[in-house]
This record gives sequence, C-alpha cells and structure tokens, in this order.
Amino acid sequence: MATQRETVLVTGGAGFIGSHVVERLVKSGYRVLVLDLLTYAGNPANLESVAGHHRYLFTQGNICDGTLVAKLLSAHQPSAILNIAAETHVDRSIDDASAFIKTNVEGTYRMLEAVLAHWRELPEASRADFRFIQMSTDEVYGSIAAGEFSEASNYAPNSPYAASKAAGDHLVRAYHITYGLPAIIVHASNTYGPRQYPEKLIPHMLLAATNGRPLPVYGEGKNVRDWMHVHDLVDGLERVMERGLQGEIYNFAGGNERCNIDIVKLICSHLTRLSPSPRDYKESITFVTDRPGHDLRYAMSNSKVKRELLWRPSTDFEDGLFDTIEWYLHNMEWCSAVLSRGYKGVRIGTRK
Repeated sequence: MATQRETVLVTGGAGFIGSHVVERLVKSGYRVLVLDLLTYAGNPANLESVAGHHRYLFTQGNICDGTLVAKLLSAHQPSAILNIAAETHVDRSIDDASAFIKTNVEGTYRMLEAVLAHWRELPEASRADFRFIQMSTDEVYGSIAAGEFSEASNYAPNSPYAASKAAGDHLVRAYHITYGLPAIIVHASNTYGPRQYPEKLIPHMLLAATNGRPLPVYGEGKNVRDWMHVHDLVDGLERVMERGLQGEIYNFAGGNERCNIDIVKLICSHLTRLSPSPRDYKESITFVTDRPGHDLRYAMSNSKVKRELLWRPSTDFEDGLFDTIEWYLHNMEWCSAVLSRGYKGVRIGTRK
C-alpha cells in the first residue's frame, strides 16, 4: 500500500497495459501522473474510471521530450517511474521500424537522461527509495523450440520491434551499472484483456468474426505463445514496484502456452456461446502467408518471481478469455471509436 501521497509516473498510461496499471495504482493509494502522447494506441477513454480523481493527473507529451520529462519530475517528485510507453506491434515494425527506434530506443534514452539528472539531485534517503522500472517483452529473448528462457538467458531478438525493446533494455542496464541508477527490467509474456488495441490477435479475431470477415491465421497457426491476463501482470508490476531489487530482471509468464490456431478456435467457441451466429465462426478461419521472421515459440520461466516476489498468475486462461470477449461485446462503442481513428483491420507486416 502506498505511503501518503507517494507519486508514481506512468508513461504510456493511456494504452492497454498502462491504463490497467494506472487504475490499480490509484486504487492502491498512489498519486499517479500519466505521460502519454496519445498516438493511435493511446486512448483517453481507457482512463475514464480515474478521470477527475484527486490522485490522478494526465499530461499529453512524448517521452522523447527530455525537457518535458525533467519538468514533470521536478514538479511532481515521483518516487517511482514505470516506463510502459512503447511501440509494440511486430507487423508495424516489419513495415517501418522508424517509430520503434524513435520511441523504444531514443525515448528510453531521453527518459534515462532526465531521470538520472533528477535522481542525482534527490536527498540521499529519497535516492535509496527511488526506482525506474522498464516494461519489456519476452520477444527480446527470441524463439525457442524447447525449454524456457530465464532472466539470465541471452537476448536474441528476431524482429525490428524485439530489437528495439532489447536496445532499450540494454540502455537501462547500462545506466544502472555505469551510473548507479536504481533500475529494474520487467519482461512479460503475451498479455490480453479488456481495452487491448484491436491489431493484436485476440481482439482482432473477435472483431473480425463479429463483423463477418475472414479470420486470418499466419502459416499453419502452429506458432506458440504464452498468455497472461493483464490483471496478473499488473499484480506483478505492483510487486516489483514495492519489493523489487534494483538492477534485477523479472520475467512474468502466464504459464498458458497455446498455438495461435487453438486460440482462434477457442475465441470462436466462446463467441458461439456469447453471440450465436447462423454460421459457424470457425468456417471463417483462413490461413495466410506467414509473416517474415515469425518466431515459432516464446517461453519464459516465472520461477524467480514466484520465489522472490511470491507472485503467481491467478486467472484461468479460458475464464479470462471468456470474460475478455464478453467485455468487447458489451463495449462495442469503445471498439467503434478505435476503428474510427484509422484502424481498418487490414493485414500489415508483409515487407520482405
């Protein structure tokens, strides 16, 4: 539980994971400052539940703007920073990696520079309690045919997105080692839940099915991902903030490895229960040419966070997926608003 008026800066707080983090932290008693550029994936509607709350403040801006970040740090004196702002969609990075380098690499660098300068000016007691937490992904480790990656595994990113996140992680580690900045890196497996932008697999398939469009599955659909509900990830991030040790890496994995084709079929089965259609949703599944460099399998061990942070995922995958689909069906206005901002649901990521 937060001490009185302890402030946390959350970058990317209007996005999918960020908005759930903000909700949790406000509920836990933290004063939360959000910095978000409100690009295509940032949505003010994601923060409606905390809008107007006396412990919540929003600033629209770019993490690449070091001057703005420095002003926010000086004005609000956060004791923790959660750097969640990022470009995250692999297909977009295949078509054009420039935004990923800008946000995930340069943005992280600008954040670190501003945070380091601020941290050095803090009183000694405040410096000891300060923490910078970098939100990253399991994709930095690359693909694995068998076994699991641990926090000690080598990085081997295979997409421009993964490479940009790996570069950001390396910068964070370097600022900890070189300058002593109290930083922590968090890797998460595929995260799902309400308010996820519909370019991602689960909402994309859900909205395509309800609109009578084909359900495009890459290759043979045998690529494996490990799924974790966003609420479980938020639990983990809060534990890292309160108990994590500086300089550490923590891997959060849901322990729900599934082939993509099985995920799509399960979505169809849940939709049949929640939104019956004269046509079997599974008849719309279409196999399409695989994307370039598609990793076969992601798999991380969560043994360390279970042992050191006493964390474990609590959401049953099929129940969580059912609830997520139900949320989308009950919030089609949210979906329509997102679609009206330019997302057309068409395939991207075909550049070779």
